[in-house]
Amino acid sequence: MKVKVILSAIALLCVGFVAQAQEVKIGYTNVEFIMDLMPEMEQIGADIQDYQTQLQTNIQTKAQDFQRQVQSYQQAAGTMTEQARAAKEQELTKLQQDLQKYEQDAQVSYQRKLQELLDPVQTKVINAINAVAAENNYTHVFAETAGQAPILLYTKEEDKFTELVLAKLGVEMPTAPATLDSTRPRMQE
Repeated sequence: MKVKVILSAIALLCVGFVAQAQEVKIGYTNVEFIMDLMPEMEQIGADIQDYQTQLQTNIQTKAQDFQRQVQSYQQAAGTMTEQARAAKEQELTKLQQDLQKYEQDAQVSYQRKLQELLDPVQTKVINAINAVAAENNYTHVFAETAGQAPILLYTKEEDKFTELVLAKLGVEMPTAPATLDSTRPRMQE
């Protein structure tokens, strides 16, 4: 136990010396927040909604076709031979599996399309973050992600990194920045 305390103290001293030797400037931003404010996001939202509607329509069409075939089978099952009934049940099982696979493929296709639409905006925002960090001599920039706040030991309240990135992109900050500040993790006192 004593060794751990001594090693921790030595590590803190080393970090202190390194911090004194090099100025550290930390930026903190929320990439999702910035992306949501980008003008391109409105068109992306419309495009992905159209794509999702198209996928859902195809799924519904296939599901309705499957249901018609099931109903047809149920109506004719009493008059079918056992061999014909078994063949039709096997065919319906295959159709059901195909429908389930199509639904899974549609979900993957949706995710792929969404990422394809978001990539250019994401690249633009990341490039702006990198440019703002370089122009303002930031040594580190942390990004908040949904459900996972970055660990910051100290940050100045006047840090306006997100606002600088939005200005770089030509996007206006909403009038109520208090909602942004409420997403910042606070140090425990």
